[in-house]
Amino acid sequence: MASEEKLPLLTNDDESHEFSRYTPKSLIPPSLRPISDGQPERLTISGSSSVLTLAEHDSIVALFVVAFDTRSGNIIEWCVPEDTDLDGVEFKAMTSGSHTLSSDFVYFRKENYFGLACFENMRVESEIERGARMKSVGILSLSYTTLYRHMQFLEKQVRHQLETPGNYSQLLAFYNDRKGILSSESTSETLRASSPRSTPSTPNKDVLPEMKITHPAGCFSQFIRFFEEQLFVLWKFALLQRRIIFFSPPPIGVVCYRVYCACCLANHSIQGLNSIELRPHFYVNVADIEVLENEVAYVACTTEKIFESKTHLYDIYVDNQNVKASSIAMKDLLKVSDGDREKIVKLNNLRTAHKFSTQDLGEESCTNEEEIITSFFTEMNERLFQTLLDISQSQDRQLTSDHMKSIGLDPIGDRAFLMELVEHYGIDVVLMVDNPCCPK
Repeated sequence: MASEEKLPLLTNDDESHEFSRYTPKSLIPPSLRPISDGQPERLTISGSSSVLTLAEHDSIVALFVVAFDTRSGNIIEWCVPEDTDLDGVEFKAMTSGSHTLSSDFVYFRKENYFGLACFENMRVESEIERGARMKSVGILSLSYTTLYRHMQFLEKQVRHQLETPGNYSQLLAFYNDRKGILSSESTSETLRASSPRSTPSTPNKDVLPEMKITHPAGCFSQFIRFFEEQLFVLWKFALLQRRIIFFSPPPIGVVCYRVYCACCLANHSIQGLNSIELRPHFYVNVADIEVLENEVAYVACTTEKIFESKTHLYDIYVDNQNVKASSIAMKDLLKVSDGDREKIVKLNNLRTAHKFSTQDLGEESCTNEEEIITSFFTEMNERLFQTLLDISQSQDRQLTSDHMKSIGLDPIGDRAFLMELVEHYGIDVVLMVDNPCCPK
């Protein structure tokens, strides 16, 4: 995996913030806490693969091996079931530029399914293979929130396929043990797993606290450290349900986590909003252009620079830490406001407080940091929307500077964002904040 994933959760800079003692569990809204009737709903992993105690089942639809052939390029070498439509998966499971790496992993989307594949490049003494043997082993599922459980298995299997090509017995046994069952309609809405509990295609409020299992512990912390103040620029575009593309040269695995985290920024449980689904596509390539042209809200990542010139496909294009908008109207939302700076300080204070609480109470006694971060955004989003809805139902419907400050927004710097937000969600309020173009 990429070395960035192994960075410590907190830097020394985090220790300098003021903090007050708190009970970690109190930071988590009820919607994000485990159910209380009976045993808490938890997932655990053990050994080289996953062992579920209770909760989501895997619902694996297909398992496959992709190989690089010196004459044909990327090919589907083997798959089960044999009649699975994997058209284009060979170019997602082995991404553009991966030949420059020794190993990587990638999340992707294939129509209504989500996939995870592990890639490895092994040197061989073979003229036919031009000195390198490259393969990926991957799975397709109806949910991306369960895929990470199989990361270690896929890593071991891709090494096994490189060292003993053509031996698929372990893969077949794995599929027979984990497969989901499709009904006669064969749609993503009718999948029946071996348990009556099915898995949604996007993370819900019960799944999010288990991010330490569905994705590696610390992925959200790294996301915050990577973008710093610009984190809240991404938050605004996620909340506005815009089209977001993350670009980075290989490796792409850690960038797929940025897609996941960006979707989580907009999490809330407020009902009655005029909204659409912010859909994660994870890794995309040129073959996905037609699909993306028909999407009104999505988050994706790519290693292909050509997407930067396809400005009709996105609202913001994130080239590592450089965020740019595709239109003049969107450019106003790229500026970091004073409210954004205050929010990043508050978030880092919570993370620092969590670190000290973990040291004092013991790791098992504390909520993990991913829950603290997710709860921060969930509570902030719910407070923002609830305030706007309450004002829209008041007699004068007037939203003032004090209202904006109470929900963590800068009355001047976040004015354009708020105007976009209330228009996007159809919230009827009258904005009374001073226009920065006019004298006070």
